[in-house]
Amino acid sequence: MANNLPSAQTAMNAGLMSCHDCGKLVTADRAAQNEVLACPRCNASMHYRNVDAVPRTWALIVTATILLFPANLLPIMRVDFLGSQDYSTIMDGILYFLHSGDYGIGLIIFIASVLVPLFKIIGMSLILLSIRFKWKTWLRHKASMFRFIQFVGRWSMLDIFVIALMSALVNFGSFTSTHAGPAVTYFTAVVMCSMFAATTFDPRLLWDA
Repeated sequence: MANNLPSAQTAMNAGLMSCHDCGKLVTADRAAQNEVLACPRCNASMHYRNVDAVPRTWALIVTATILLFPANLLPIMRVDFLGSQDYSTIMDGILYFLHSGDYGIGLIIFIASVLVPLFKIIGMSLILLSIRFKWKTWLRHKASMFRFIQFVGRWSMLDIFVIALMSALVNFGSFTSTHAGPAVTYFTAVVMCSMFAATTFDPRLLWDA
């Protein structure tokens, strides 16, 4: 279903510009769209749209996509027990809880650590492609999806919090201890890149098309 949206007056068409730092709305000349203006309240640089929002968001999304592979393939946790070391990836942990009958915990980890990062990367890619090819359908749905991506982004850190907590609590010297694996760095970078991508992106660009 397409969105048959009527043409409406926008703030940019009316010559109104919002400060990215303090939110003050000021009147600016249309001829000054490409000029750097100063906010009369906080003296920050003002623009009609976030500068280079699309290329910066693309760079962060591509980086998150590349880092997603080592984050899922490398071990994310190491358990030392009586001198023996056991490594486990994200999927190993999910399968462990499923085989143990803890379906709720396994499902939560699967959603937060696998589905949410994939959803953010795919969702932001669709939004960026929509701007690139000027797709004028489902604009309201894409805007809602972007707001959901902003909201759900932080929950991908669930795995990192669990590993950090276990590393602090399960530490009994040579008997048994828990340590973060090399995938933790990559997984954290994936989450941070996707969160920064949502922060850098300007959703108003969807409607400019």
